[in-house]
Amino acid sequence: MSTPLVIKLGGRVLTDVAALQQLLTTVKRLAELRPLVLVHGGGDQVQAMLQQLGQESVKVEGQRVTPAAHIPIVAGVLAGDVNSQLCALAQQHGLQPVGLTLQAGNTVICEVDSSRGAVGIPHAGSGQLLQLLIEQNYLPILSSLGVSAQGERLNVNADLAAAVVAQVLHGDLILLTDVVGILDHDGQLIDTITAAQAPELIANGTVRDGMIVKLNAALQAAQVVLNKTSRRTIAVAGWHDANALTRLARGEPAGTRVRL
Repeated sequence: MSTPLVIKLGGRVLTDVAALQQLLTTVKRLAELRPLVLVHGGGDQVQAMLQQLGQESVKVEGQRVTPAAHIPIVAGVLAGDVNSQLCALAQQHGLQPVGLTLQAGNTVICEVDSSRGAVGIPHAGSGQLLQLLIEQNYLPILSSLGVSAQGERLNVNADLAAAVVAQVLHGDLILLTDVVGILDHDGQLIDTITAAQAPELIANGTVRDGMIVKLNAALQAAQVVLNKTSRRTIAVAGWHDANALTRLARGEPAGTRVRL
């Protein structure tokens, strides 16, 4: 079996059904090239539901602070609404989706980040369940909802979760975003970022807000699955560019590739 490809979905594509249909058409094409696993967030939907219910929500450095009282809402949105919609649309595109949380099969182990409330810090668990599913041509679709060792449900940043899933599967990773990749101060694509370059790009504001989390997640995955001569792909790319995603699935340059 070829190397699995983990794709993280989030942002506007999850709130726009037409955009999601477009992306899933691409996912169907990629699934013909190699095994896929999807990991999704749903921060915009969580924010909308919290506001509808009169609850306040804040982010720090691109990551949501989640009081324990918000977890039933977060779980309902991520593992319920968003995951079930993704599975339904994926099935329409001829895929065989299986909706899961990070806890399923002990895939991702979470510790509590108490500084952010009921937020999980993800760590690699077991890849056995995902391997069994993709070997049978199923498409695992994981929501970014985790569980602590004490059974506490936790909100997990989906970029970080996807990086850990790639680690578990020794796979490639594409973090999808609403732009073509990580951009410089002039709005031009940075085609490659190394671990040595990343701190300066963050310090000078080139990489900021939620993109910091994406870059850190990509670096986290790179530290585990790459070495200096590795041909594995770790990239940040735009969901709307089917050709770029196809190139990345084939191991060719596109988006912003992250290297050691």
